[in-house]
Formats: sequence, structure tokens, C-alpha cells
Amino acid sequence: MLIGVPKEIKNHEYRVGLTPDSVQELVGNGHQVIVETLAGAGIGADDAEYVSAGAEIRPDAASVFAEADMVVKVKEPQAVERAMLRKGQILYTYLHLAPDPEQTKELVASGAICIAYETVTSPRGGLPLLAPMSQVAGRMSIQAGMNAMERSKGGCGKLLSGVPGVEPAKVVVIGGGVVGCNAADMAVGTRARVTILDRSIETLRHLDDLYAGRAETVYSTAAALEKHVMEADLVIGAVLIPGAAAPKLVTADMISRMKPGTVVVDVAIDQGGCFETSKATTHQDPTYIVDDVVHYCVANMPGGVPRTSTFALNNATLPHAVAIANKGYKKALMDDEHLRNGLNVIDGKVTYREVAEVLGYEYVPAEKALA
Repeated sequence: MLIGVPKEIKNHEYRVGLTPDSVQELVGNGHQVIVETLAGAGIGADDAEYVSAGAEIRPDAASVFAEADMVVKVKEPQAVERAMLRKGQILYTYLHLAPDPEQTKELVASGAICIAYETVTSPRGGLPLLAPMSQVAGRMSIQAGMNAMERSKGGCGKLLSGVPGVEPAKVVVIGGGVVGCNAADMAVGTRARVTILDRSIETLRHLDDLYAGRAETVYSTAAALEKHVMEADLVIGAVLIPGAAAPKLVTADMISRMKPGTVVVDVAIDQGGCFETSKATTHQDPTYIVDDVVHYCVANMPGGVPRTSTFALNNATLPHAVAIANKGYKKALMDDEHLRNGLNVIDGKVTYREVAEVLGYEYVPAEKALA
């Protein structure tokens, strides 16, 4: 199979679909890899490293899309990239289709086979291709929140940890999954006062044992959520419904009543966000203020630390890329139900139920679409 790696073009996105080591793995399995020039510059990998790993360099994205049987990316294809997709071409990347009707429409029209990292599952449960970026984003959410809390950024002017004799800030984490747990880890490490809300008793038990009193765990009712958000200095939105739009748990009315200078970090923004006042921002212009509340809603947070993120992502995505290349997409998807769960669009059909339901498409089960 001929595998293509274009340079990412989303605002301040420096990650790359394949590292040189991943290229070497695919070449070693008998495949050809083409890489757009400078695609790896953001992670410190120059064209010579890719050539040494066995890749060929192409001058632009158009060449990569025109030649490749499978395009491996990080972020969802932008409009100019979607226009280059063709019928029968495999796209393997993050998609986040539920809150993005325009992208979905164009992927359906392309006839491409679109496999989304974020909906691939694991025999052990969870979302293994989303998890490494969720870990990065969860940890970065505290870093970003601390920065936004500075008075010059519109924040409340509190130091997250406090100092002896001065109380620390209160951090509220909505959701106790991978993002929430990693955010809580970082916040607890600063000695902030940390409260984690979730609706799973099992998750709350696990977190209570994990933090042993260093973080408060609370069952997330509407009343509890409102109470703790109103008390918070920093709120991390870490809610996920796999493949579906995030629920708007924090309303515009709640935002209007929060303390001036409170910071909210919406890590769920890729799926539409869990604050009603959220809108996607970029690393170039990451924050805005609504009702004196600072909103950080960068839709590709891990892109800010691209070297760590790319290597962590490749550790998870490479085995499936090899399987798709070795077997062909149809056999690879039929052989592995967990990879098959990643199939969102194929030959004009939407094969992920939550995407179909929220965007008004007929849902076609992946097995039927592949038959």
C-alpha cells in the first residue's frame, strides 16, 4: 500500500501523522510511504530523517493526496484537504464529526473510507487512540488554566497553589475519565483544592482511593454541579460521550453568575464543548471573556506540545495503520471489531450511530456497509 503523510495545516498544529520510526515500521512491512516536505518540522524531524527511514518526500499536500491509497493525519481534514479526497481513498485521523456538519457532508460526498481515531475501541474498554491525547490535554488544561488565571489575562489573580498563610485556588473538574483524571493529577500536584464530579460511582470510588483525601469526589447532580462551579476559580470541562456531541452541562446563566475572573477550560470543545458559552479557539488566540469569565477553548490543545503528543499518538495508532496496510481496509476492519468501531464514513454512508443521529443521516452499520 502507498501511505501518504501531509503536513498539518490547522492553526498552530505542529503534530504529524507518522514519525520517522513509524515510517520505518511500515516500510519494513513492504509498504511505500510518501511525506510532504517539512511535515515533521514541528516535532524536530527533518526530511532527511524520513528519507533515512525509507520515505519519499513530496513537494506539497496535493501530491500526497493524489498518490496515496491511505492518508494518515492527526487533525480532521480542513476544507482544502477534503476537496482532495477521492472515492476509495482511506483517511485515518481524528475526525470529531458530531459537531461538524460541514466536514461530515464533504466526507460523505468524497466517497472516501474515513476511520476516526477517537471512536476506535479496545478489548479492555475505553478509547485507546484518544487516550494519549486525552492524557496530554488533561495535563495541559491545568497549565493553560493557571496561565489564564493571571490578572493580566483577565483571570482572578490567584496562584493555584497559594502560599503559606494564603489559601490555594479551587479547581473543579467535570468528568472523571482520562482527561479529568490527568487534570486532577496536575491540580493535586500544585496543592490546589480539587473537586471532581462524575456520575459513575465506580469512577468516584477509584478516584477517592487514588487521591486518598487530596481531592474531593462528588456525585454530579445538577445542584452539585452548580454549587461547585459557583465556588470555583478554575473549571475544567472533561466530559466525553464517545463520538457524540458533548452535553452543555454549564449553562450561560451559570457562567453569568460565576465569580469574576473565574477561568473555564473546555477540553470537550472538539466535540462541541460542555459550556454553553464555548466556541473553538486557537493556540494563536486561545482565550476570550464572557460575563467576566475567561474561556480557554483551544480545539487542538495537544498540538501545543507536538513532540510529546506525536510520539504518544503514534504508539497507539501505528499497529492499526500496519494492519490496514497489510490486510487492506476491508479485511482489517472485518477482522477487528474494535478498529471497525472507528469507521465513521464509507462510500457516502455514515456508519457511526451517534454521528448519524445528531446530523440527520441514515445510519448504516459498518458490517453492512463493508459487505
